Amino acid sequence: MLFDTHVHLNADQFEEDLDDVITRAKEAGVEYMVVVGFDELTINRALGLVEKYEFLYAAVGWHPVDAIDMTDEHLHWLEELSSHPKVVALGEMGLDYHWDKSPKDVQKDVFRKQIRLAKKVQLPIIIHNREADQDIVDILKEEKASEVGGIMHCFGGSVEIAKECLAMNFHISLGGPVTFKNAKRPKQVAKEIPMDRLLIETDCPYLAPHPFRGKRNEPAYVKLVAEEIAELKEIEFEQLAKQTTANAKEIFGIS
Repeated sequence: MLFDTHVHLNADQFEEDLDDVITRAKEAGVEYMVVVGFDELTINRALGLVEKYEFLYAAVGWHPVDAIDMTDEHLHWLEELSSHPKVVALGEMGLDYHWDKSPKDVQKDVFRKQIRLAKKVQLPIIIHNREADQDIVDILKEEKASEVGGIMHCFGGSVEIAKECLAMNFHISLGGPVTFKNAKRPKQVAKEIPMDRLLIETDCPYLAPHPFRGKRNEPAYVKLVAEEIAELKEIEFEQLAKQTTANAKEIFGIS
């Protein structure tokens, strides 16, 4: 039984064959998925999906790349959505210094506002971090995000940064890059993270694992992520699957 903690089944890439994608996921042993919405369009699509499929849950937030587009009305809307029975987290939120659509100060402001909202509504947060390790850690500390905790999504940082996040009540989620032959950091992190703080994901349709690198990713491939981590940790696949699913259900409050 596998839990893909971060999917974008609400992306255009799945418009033509979503039912087939879901069937393949089920056949691969994927029992649960969290569909992440990060702007107005993708949030609405995510909500439509979780209302249609019993085993799908939603996270709603505002992506740092689009921080400049977020209004106070959007923040109020996120607060309203937080009471939806199938909304289990706020996010993805965070900082992205790779793209320059939204200025850094705007990204930081929107990030802080969403952390404060999460503390108000008592939901965990899903963190997007691209080339912003120290600023992410600093803001999480300053805003006392440990009160709600959450997930460092598709973690690509060092073991040292991972340990700082663990100390703040965050789980570390690994995706396709851990399967890449040259991915030293994710492999090292996979070995070091305690089993009870580890999660798996695809971030589909992005970041497909080996041997599908460069192609469209889909939830069925989370099994390849789990197999790789089990091998790195020198444990049985079943143990890895069982523990990461239990971790995800606990953090998202799914009984």
